[in-house]
Parts: sequence; structure tokens; C-alpha cells
Amino acid sequence: MAKVARCVLPESPDPWEVQLRRGALELAILAAHWSGRLYGWEITHRLAHEQALNVPVGTVYPLLSRLKSNGLLSAEWVETKGGHPRKYYQLTRAGRRRLVEMARSWRSFAAGIDQLLSPIEKEA
Repeated sequence: MAKVARCVLPESPDPWEVQLRRGALELAILAAHWSGRLYGWEITHRLAHEQALNVPVGTVYPLLSRLKSNGLLSAEWVETKGGHPRKYYQLTRAGRRRLVEMARSWRSFAAGIDQLLSPIEKEA
């Protein structure tokens, strides 16, 4: 099994890194839903702890809303015992298809970048 590197960000991330992360966030949110439904806090927790993508909650919810409006996610309010109801999000069929397309594009793009970076890593 490959070792997963954790991304540790400085207090003031480089603007390039911010743009890179922003561009990948939609893919990450959809991918987090591959195995089932999640509510907002679970999504941010999964991104922060499993993929080391610390994302403010205020960034996640507008994206969830847009993904729902675009038909890629469905949402359902669920009552909880002794707590407030939670809004769970789940991939739709269209969302699963779109995620597969995005994953293919990501892998192709990342492979090209990795190939370009290969000589640099040998020297570093």
C-alpha cells in the first residue's frame, strides 16, 4: 500500500496553493460521498483528517448547495436522537457519472504533472 503524504500548510498559504486547492475541492467533496451519504460536519472532517484538506465550513456549504442545484448531490433532512436534524448529502446517478469523469481527468492531468516533476524530484 502506498504511503499517503499529509499536506501541512503554512499560516498564510501561497496564492498558487490556494488556487490549486480551490480547483480540486469539488472533486474532493464528490469523492468523499462515493461510499454513502454524509452531513456537513462529516464532510469537512473527512476532508481535513483523511485527505488533509482543511477547508472552512463556510466554503463547503455553498459548494454542497451548488452541487445539489446541479443535480450531482441529493439532500435529505434526518432527525437525530436528542439533537438537531442533520442535512445529509448523497451522490445522485448523475453525480456518480460526473465523479468518474472528473476522476479520469484528474488522474490524466496528475500523471502529466508527475512526469514533468520527475526529473526535479531526482535532483532535490
